[in-house]
Amino acid sequence: MNQYQYKKPWAWTRTRKKDFVVDVFFHILLIAISMTCLLPFIHIFAKSVSREAYVIANKIFLVPKGINFDAYRKVLQDTSIVRSLYVSVIVTISFTAIGTFLTISAAYALSRVQLKGRKIMTFLIMFTMYFTAGTIPDYLLMNDLHMLDTWWCMILPLSFAAYNFLIMKNNFKASIPDSLIESALIDGASHFKILSYIVVPLSKPIIATISLFYAVGRWNAYSDALFYIKQRVDLRPLQLKLYYLVVAASESFKAEGGLTAGQITNPEVLKASCIIFATLPIICIYPFIQKYFVQGTMIGAVKG
Repeated sequence: MNQYQYKKPWAWTRTRKKDFVVDVFFHILLIAISMTCLLPFIHIFAKSVSREAYVIANKIFLVPKGINFDAYRKVLQDTSIVRSLYVSVIVTISFTAIGTFLTISAAYALSRVQLKGRKIMTFLIMFTMYFTAGTIPDYLLMNDLHMLDTWWCMILPLSFAAYNFLIMKNNFKASIPDSLIESALIDGASHFKILSYIVVPLSKPIIATISLFYAVGRWNAYSDALFYIKQRVDLRPLQLKLYYLVVAASESFKAEGGLTAGQITNPEVLKASCIIFATLPIICIYPFIQKYFVQGTMIGAVKG
């Protein structure tokens, strides 16, 4: 027999066994991490469609018991919910558009070595990540600017995030070659044209990622509206409206001595239904930008 025997490509060599064990380990690890994100959502959904008696007895884990949609009916029967949903959509779109525009503009300008004082300006922006004025000074500022009980008190504050600026700036420096911009300048293109026709089209993944960060952050926020929206009830966003709905249900539940009979909905069930109701819009949008989100988060992870 020839000493150089042919080895089948599927043979379990030592290296292949080691790679297989490593792959299995990381698959199990990723599945476990995914379950930590998925199981709480399934648990909340099961509570939202279960009978109140099972929820009070803490018998709901992942499978609903006694299907009941009374909590969702209570949410949808409130006509002001539609108005609050409209406010949240308009505020989120405006906030995301303004925040993304400011982040792209600042990141491009401060990533150019020709800009004098860019290090000082970058430091001043990053300084805000660690030190903030606080709630009371922010409220006084909104009052002095006459922005209380207006759309702008939920759109302009926090529309520029230093962390998102840092990610965008590093992406521009890493993925946009200086030679490409220099050649465009030699051809007579202005920085506005370079940003519009070269930088932005080449940076779609990171722009989609930053836009998602802005949109999710604004959609889930309600504390600023809680402080700044007092008189104009029609400007309450969805999250704040659902918060007041849960608070009202809790007070009614306590006033009735914890009885669940009648038209009173248990606060835990109502809270779960509100969470699902407020989360569904983001879940519906995410699949359309998932491919850009994955590419954007991977930028800079692999270095050539």
